[in-house]
Amino acid sequence: MLREKDLPAFRADQLSRHYFSHLTRDDAAMSDLPASGRDELVAELLPQLLTEVHTLQADGGATRKALWSLFDDAKVESVLMRYSERATLCVSSQAGCGMACPFCATGQQGLTRNLSTAEIVEQVRVAAAACRDGLLTGGPTRLTNVVFMGMGEPLANYRAVVNAVRRMVEPSPAGFGLSARNVTVSTVGLVPAIDKLAKEGLPVTLAVSLHAPDDGLRDELIPINSRWKVGELLDSARRYFDATGRRVSIEYALIRDINDHQWRAQLLADELLARGKGWIHVNPIPLNPTPGSKWTASDPHVEDTFVRTLRKAGIPTTVRDTRGSDIDGACGQLAAEQLATAAPKVGVPEVKEPPR
Repeated sequence: MLREKDLPAFRADQLSRHYFSHLTRDDAAMSDLPASGRDELVAELLPQLLTEVHTLQADGGATRKALWSLFDDAKVESVLMRYSERATLCVSSQAGCGMACPFCATGQQGLTRNLSTAEIVEQVRVAAAACRDGLLTGGPTRLTNVVFMGMGEPLANYRAVVNAVRRMVEPSPAGFGLSARNVTVSTVGLVPAIDKLAKEGLPVTLAVSLHAPDDGLRDELIPINSRWKVGELLDSARRYFDATGRRVSIEYALIRDINDHQWRAQLLADELLARGKGWIHVNPIPLNPTPGSKWTASDPHVEDTFVRTLRKAGIPTTVRDTRGSDIDGACGQLAAEQLATAAPKVGVPEVKEPPR
């Protein structure tokens, strides 16, 4: 592109610095570029990838959940959360999700398409700018953490996700300069992709969305478990720890009367300890229910028993802090609401074939 316009290579460095260091794609802010043709150059090299549909705030302004429209009108969500010592962005890697987990709002939408590396990275830039500009309560701050726990299965969009992570951790002007240790990539259990990620040389945190320690139940909750069973998944998670030295997070959404039994907590502890000590940390998560769903959070005393059982067995356990429950905080709820609003009210439902 730069060669076609007969521009020197250092212009690419300038554009990169504006994007990754100054967190802008506004050509008016790029006074070091020639005025003639600047707007065209920026529009072509840094196109608008996200259009805000709406943004909701919760937790006294410490949480911002945004619904974005992509170039083809696909919808994705991101959530920016401020804590006392960090600011965390939850990004989406796919529009929708093909994993079909029945308790997940995104999983029930199906998969529209994978996001590009640029679309993932743009979510980070916008969030970093929001932190800098003081849009979260408490004034200006710095984005410190990124978690791939938004819409989609990150490892099903492997190459785009890994390339996006590289842009996040590369120092300026090639990236945002985040610590790889502050980036978390989640998965419901794509075992070959976990093994591949372990060889990338990126010491990111791996988060395994387990949700059941026994295959009988996990087959129902996580359909991909029919391909890679609990034992295979935990073995690959242990291999990830051995290869990277990064402790694996085991995510476990506590669902009332489904997976929150004390004996399942003990079974989970047994399965994890069978693969050694010191390689995992369990995050029980009170389920953020979706409207009209039969799936709901465990009773507090049941949650307490589950946590105590794990801790008694010597498993490091921290209940995940839930955010945004009053703004459709569960992943995919805003997009689902948008789809419902856009759907025809009468007649045959409109069906659009997803892009290929």
